[in-house]
Amino acid sequence: MSPGPVPSAGAQRAGAGEAARLGGPRDGGLRGRTTSGTGDADLSEPPAVVPLSQRPVPPRSVADLPPPPSSFLPSSPAERDGGDRDYVGTGPPTYDAEPTALPPADPDALDELVPDTVLDGARYGTCTLRAVSVRGDSARYRGEPRRDALLVARFGAGEQALVLVAMATGARATPGAHRAAAEVCRWIGRAVGRSHARLAEDLRAARRGELKSGLHRLTDRSLGRLRAGAAAQGLAPDEYAATLRCLLLPADPECRTRVFFGVGAGGLLRLRDGAWQDMEPDAGDSTGEPVLGFGSAPRGLPNDARNDAPGETPEGDRLTMDLGITTAPGPYDGPPAGRPREPFRFRASVARPGDVLLMCTAGLAEPLLNEPELGEVLARRWAGRTPPGLAEFLTDSRVRVKGYADDRTAAAVWEA
Repeated sequence: MSPGPVPSAGAQRAGAGEAARLGGPRDGGLRGRTTSGTGDADLSEPPAVVPLSQRPVPPRSVADLPPPPSSFLPSSPAERDGGDRDYVGTGPPTYDAEPTALPPADPDALDELVPDTVLDGARYGTCTLRAVSVRGDSARYRGEPRRDALLVARFGAGEQALVLVAMATGARATPGAHRAAAEVCRWIGRAVGRSHARLAEDLRAARRGELKSGLHRLTDRSLGRLRAGAAAQGLAPDEYAATLRCLLLPADPECRTRVFFGVGAGGLLRLRDGAWQDMEPDAGDSTGEPVLGFGSAPRGLPNDARNDAPGETPEGDRLTMDLGITTAPGPYDGPPAGRPREPFRFRASVARPGDVLLMCTAGLAEPLLNEPELGEVLARRWAGRTPPGLAEFLTDSRVRVKGYADDRTAAAVWEA
């Protein structure tokens, strides 16, 4: 049987343009962002998160791209009416919306096959998690495996449990990219799982400094193993590499601390009061925001007096001063590891009821940050409502935009 209709010459040129604009380093306007703080009123006066509608978006590297959006918010009922279309914009994307060709299979390595789509979800404490990883339109047409990997795991039991969401993207146009992504997810999962009791304790005690330094070390070790695997295969480090982005969610309903960490391109956004906020830490700033006792001030102090508390650093750490030393002894297992090629990113934030926190790979972050209509659609579907089911979340995450045909992996957390 034919694998499907062959695009016209113009469509092929459009597809090549899509690959070119997404090729190479996956910046997509994501690395140069200068967001600091999250705008939480109950924190110790960190710099407020600037809504995307009020701050410029760095230009993308390709000169012919459309200008960045000025707002994520729908401005009129007509603009909010997206109907039942599976795409946004003036026209449908180049590729078919459904899978066309399967990746080639090795009869002696069937365990290495990567499914087109993975869905997962859970509910712990005050948050409901939805996670998905979907092969991109381009890979579906060409019969290539999904380069994104997704791991959702719970370590421990009861209110002491810790949920990890890890996602990775293998290097573009390299053999074994999907294996590299899956391996780094397994390695960070193993490292976090072995240290989950201490990590959960630090989350409940709001030890931001210890969390950051410990997670930095675990991330370095995992990426270091990936580089060692490249050397063992006779490959250059860039040929067997992956980005890595993770969320830590405590099961304790009294703890609303949410921790993001990772290395490489992607997105971290929050939907609050119907508006998207860019939470991605700046590439040169891995400090995140201060976290104090699940978002409450020290006893006897108002929220705006925390930085005057005895024993508290200017960054808000009451127990540990983080000096940014990446190889110093830390509270977690394992020896020091080499520094990753890209900056380590870290953010600890305090969730509020009604928030939706979204972590995603660059395949979704790029259209979400650069195409306003996609943000409008997701804001309308996700804000001020109960969390969607798995099938509905898959549908939401698959709203397509012409010119963006890469894999999409996303994890969203609804706060009760």
